[in-house]
Amino acid sequence: MIQSTEEKPFKKRNYRPAIIILSIVLIGVIGLLSGRQGVEDFDAFDVTILPLINAILNSFTFLFLVGALIAIKKRNVGVHRKFIYAAFCTTALFLVTYVAFHYLAPSTPYGGSGILAGIYYFVLITHIILAAAIVPLALTSVARAWNREYERHRKIVRWTMPIWLYVSFTGVLVYILISPYY
Repeated sequence: MIQSTEEKPFKKRNYRPAIIILSIVLIGVIGLLSGRQGVEDFDAFDVTILPLINAILNSFTFLFLVGALIAIKKRNVGVHRKFIYAAFCTTALFLVTYVAFHYLAPSTPYGGSGILAGIYYFVLITHIILAAAIVPLALTSVARAWNREYERHRKIVRWTMPIWLYVSFTGVLVYILISPYY
C-alpha cells in the first residue's frame, strides 16, 4: 500500500453562532440563578457538598491550565491540547454542579467583616466579571485552534489563559472565604 504525502483537504467551520448562543445561555442561566431562594424541603442529599466539589473542580482546572501552559512553552502541542481538553471537562463538570447548587440552595451571604470582607467582595466581583468573559474567550480560543488559525489562536490566548487561570484560582479562593457560612 502506498502512503500519500498529501493532506486531506481541510474546511474551516463557523463556530461563532454556537459560541454566541452557548455564551448567552450559560451566562443567562447563571444570572437567573443568582439570588434564588432554592428548592423548598430538598433533602435528597446535603447540597452544601456541591461548593466543595466546585472548588475541587476549579483546582483541577487551574492545574490542567498550568500543565497546558508548560506544555505549550515546551512546544508540545499534543500534551497542551490534552490539558486544555481536561480543563474544559472539569469546567463543564463545575458548571453542572454550580448550576445544581444555585438551583437547589438559597444564596449564601458572606458573614465576615473588616478587611476580609473587602478582600472577599473584590475577589468575588472580579471573579464574576471575568468568569462571564472567559466563556466566549475560551470557546473562541479552542475554535481558532480547531480551524487551524494558529496565529489568531495565539493572539486570543494571551488574554484567555491568564483570565481563565485567575477565574479558576479565585473560584477556589471564594469557596475558602465563604465556606464557613454554608
